[in-house]
Amino acid sequence: MTKRWFLKTLTEQETRMQELLAEELKLNPVIATLLVLRGITTSEGVKKFFRPSLNDLHDPFLMPDMSKAVKRLNKALGNNEKILIYGDYDVDGTTAVSLVYRFLRPYSTMLDYYIPDRYDEGYGISYRGIDFAVENGFKLIIALDCGIKAIEKVDYANEKGVDVIICDHHMPDETLPDALAVLDAKRKDSEYPYEHLSGCGVGFKFMQAFAKSNDIPFSKLEGLLELTAVSIASDIVPITGENRILACYGLRHLNNNPSIGLNGIIKTSGLAGKEVTISDIVFKIGPRINASGRMMNGREAVDLLLARDERSADEKSANIDQYNEERKEMDRKITDEANAIIDDFRDIDDHKGIVVYNPDWHKGVIGIVASRLTEKYYRPAVVLTKSSELITGSARSIFGFDMYKAIESCKDILENFGGHTYAAGLSLKEENLETFKERFMKIASEEITLEQMTPLIDVDEVIKLSAVNASLMNELKRMSPFGPENERPVFCSYNVYDFGTSRIVGKDGTHLKLDLIDDSTKSPVSAIAFSMSEHAQYIKERKPFDVCYSIEENIYNGITSIQLVIKDIKLSNTQS
Repeated sequence: MTKRWFLKTLTEQETRMQELLAEELKLNPVIATLLVLRGITTSEGVKKFFRPSLNDLHDPFLMPDMSKAVKRLNKALGNNEKILIYGDYDVDGTTAVSLVYRFLRPYSTMLDYYIPDRYDEGYGISYRGIDFAVENGFKLIIALDCGIKAIEKVDYANEKGVDVIICDHHMPDETLPDALAVLDAKRKDSEYPYEHLSGCGVGFKFMQAFAKSNDIPFSKLEGLLELTAVSIASDIVPITGENRILACYGLRHLNNNPSIGLNGIIKTSGLAGKEVTISDIVFKIGPRINASGRMMNGREAVDLLLARDERSADEKSANIDQYNEERKEMDRKITDEANAIIDDFRDIDDHKGIVVYNPDWHKGVIGIVASRLTEKYYRPAVVLTKSSELITGSARSIFGFDMYKAIESCKDILENFGGHTYAAGLSLKEENLETFKERFMKIASEEITLEQMTPLIDVDEVIKLSAVNASLMNELKRMSPFGPENERPVFCSYNVYDFGTSRIVGKDGTHLKLDLIDDSTKSPVSAIAFSMSEHAQYIKERKPFDVCYSIEENIYNGITSIQLVIKDIKLSNTQS
């Protein structure tokens, strides 16, 4: 697939800032440019970026309703009331439940947790969950990573005499639920300085406020940051501001002193003895936690995250690892079936969006399938299946197309919906399916340009290969953790050549192992280009070409080296 390269450039004012930072702080000019491109333009900002501090976390009481939430929790604990900690079945929800439960466990013996069944109850607060609370004498529900749209459910809880505290991070509607407290930094009346917290992050702020109100030292909270790091990575929220602090310290704890439960997942994921990164969470730890809610019930993931003995943690880790294998097999099968449906479209080029439906598809993996379709066809994709009496679906988007807004415009024919700009969920009655398809495709057709359907690679800087060295690598590592709004930097080098030792690698002969030089260096720089073997012949002819890439460490047989991970290759003089 052809890709567009978009080279970021500094304005004159930004160039002056870059030069000033490089001079004042003795920074590598390449690093100074990367910082300015990320909006970090002062010496103080650079210092805070490179040295995140827990002292820079915001006062949790700046969040609307926080005082009310803490007052109600203190009352519940003081009166020895039963408290139900309720959360969604995905990584963000299960880590949030685990965090709040772990922190409150020493202060109460009247706690329990509830994870709704994905298939019988669906997303968010359910009537069944409220009935469970009523039948078992719970007077307070703390809802995590859900609830911001649960107006009718909260009214039902109020009628039953159950108070609800909502800790959510999704976009609220005009009307908020009539809960005792609604903690969400995205509220229109919120003056909280950072609005991109994960659901688990909001739970952490609640516990931070509770600790502060009871003179509990912050050190008692620090062990919980491993859970916020897992949620931040898995829920793909920006790793900026407060999230950067939480992620940095969470990763530090995850690597140095993980809880028994997370250590079980680390071992099962093949990460024991290695430095766990955000990428490891996204691709190895998070999917295993998610697999519990996708294939069975998310409660099992919480059981694991709360495990207190190694044997139990190892058993539960093995279980969710098996669920993950089953999930991957089902994911492959459904993706193949979805691709077959798309192959029957008369002309995919005429479709600016994708909507596919099969009543027999497994609800637990359709979100993953939607992501795969979006990646393959580079179009917004909605994947739908039948669940009970309703059709339910997951949607994923491309850059520049607001999926949440598109689905919201169809809300008059939907039973439920929610999500973010690039990922959303929905449910509707079967008789509204065709209408939804027509309206969604019309929106996509009107709003998406042909240019948007060509994958875009944002390139931070053009550099010579001689700039790639150990010093630059060390400075780049200081910029981690990488993620949304602090992506791993992408560089471009023009007119590079094969040193003469590049070759095709991989079982299927689809990858390239490259040794590259340019006019700035005679020493080759090692690179790997996955699924790009079609360029092999041209490269072997020692003709010039252009590459864009990230710079990463490669560890092989215990030896660490610098390696370029190629994102795209173009013949020279065809730069975009």
